[in-house]
Amino acid sequence: MDDTMPPAGRASRLQRLQDMQPHAQSLEEGAGRPSVGPAGGPHPAQDSAEAELAPAPGHEAAERRFTSEQILSLRALCLGRLDPAVILALEPEQLAGAVERVVDQAANEQRIRLNLREQKKIAAELVNDIKGLGPVQPLLDDDSISDILINGPKRIFVERYGKTELSPAQFRDQRHLVSVCQRVASEMGRRIDEASPMVDARLRDGSRVNIVFPPLALDGPYMSIRKFAKNKIDLQKLVEYGSCSPAVATILEIASRVRLNIIVSGGTGSGKTTLLNALSRFIDFSERIITVEDAAELQLQQPHVVRMETRPPSIEGKGEVTQRDLVRNALRMRPDRIIVGEVRGAEAFDMLQAMNTGHDGSMSSIHSNNTREAITRVESMVQMGSFGLPVHVIRTQIVGAVDLIVQVGRNRDGVRRIMQVTDVAGVENGMVVMNDLFRIGFDGEDSHGRLLSHYDVSNIRPSFHEKLEYYQMDGLWNATLADNRA
Repeated sequence: MDDTMPPAGRASRLQRLQDMQPHAQSLEEGAGRPSVGPAGGPHPAQDSAEAELAPAPGHEAAERRFTSEQILSLRALCLGRLDPAVILALEPEQLAGAVERVVDQAANEQRIRLNLREQKKIAAELVNDIKGLGPVQPLLDDDSISDILINGPKRIFVERYGKTELSPAQFRDQRHLVSVCQRVASEMGRRIDEASPMVDARLRDGSRVNIVFPPLALDGPYMSIRKFAKNKIDLQKLVEYGSCSPAVATILEIASRVRLNIIVSGGTGSGKTTLLNALSRFIDFSERIITVEDAAELQLQQPHVVRMETRPPSIEGKGEVTQRDLVRNALRMRPDRIIVGEVRGAEAFDMLQAMNTGHDGSMSSIHSNNTREAITRVESMVQMGSFGLPVHVIRTQIVGAVDLIVQVGRNRDGVRRIMQVTDVAGVENGMVVMNDLFRIGFDGEDSHGRLLSHYDVSNIRPSFHEKLEYYQMDGLWNATLADNRA
């Protein structure tokens, strides 16, 4: 490589980037116009270069063609000329300019004719490989995309406005995808390889990532990225999006303010975490909140928030810290409220203990099809802990701990909606009694395929009415239900 590089290339890499700056500036400012020499005419060096590279008449299309092998060779040449120490010190804008200059010089040396747009495209791909997630980075920057689903190097799907579609973005090969997956895991202090082929992690912006590696993944590594909106979503925005009615939003605001214990239930991608974030906005700023999650997703706005995240076992199989460990420890940290990001196992028992021991206003989420099944799921998870408790004791614990269950779902038109708001009223004849305060109903669809919906409202007095009276919110609660029924 040194034989073909100019004298500046044999100096330090940083000096090479600096020496190439005047040439790149003339290219960018001229946008393809010939640079001006001392006498106002074409620059001699450019004139001779253009004489060599100018296509013969009628052969411009042939000269413009370049093979994928040439582009791969060009990329490798550019990466070899970039000093890692210099790259880490540059801001993204400075790095993009430096890479464009390297691409320009390397393309000229390799007799590959690239226009300015093509140079910028290759430079952007290199920058994404260096500091981003390769071809996935533009998808992460697209605010209209909520999920990125990578099924091997050549098949990337995205969810946009609730609908899944195939993206044209692709990785170069499986090795390229593997390197991106390992970078994501290592940045969170975790590892992903054949010995540990599954990992949950998060990106710097808080997006949740799940990775599955071969041999479990048969078509190459699989990566699922759940993005979160950069703009914080509150209940008012959910009303504007059609996710709930104004009455439902008011009832949920009251429930959060009067410190009801709430479980948000729903399927994968139904909006459970988004709703938890929206509900948390009504927590008083004077309260101490402790969050426990597998991968940190909650974005609370209060100043006194303590965030804890589980830890997987090390390569020796030691050092694992589970959600149950964190929930039990949170009880010793003087919390006003405990928010468990998602209950999946035996930590359900400790969550119920937290809600039953004076930590009113605690919240959690759970995977379930409806509010009735959410109770059954909690029962099953408590039994997973092998506590040997009779079913009626577990149900009594649930009724004493949980005040409200909110069911969310993603409908066939792609809109995420609140489906049920259910009061956990008590136990009768060994069965948990539940009253639906709100239940959604559908009235067909409009001309754009969007579902038309309404809420059926219950007249039954809620089991937590005394708490509403204590916080002097019973009047607003009753008026909201009455207005919605009217």
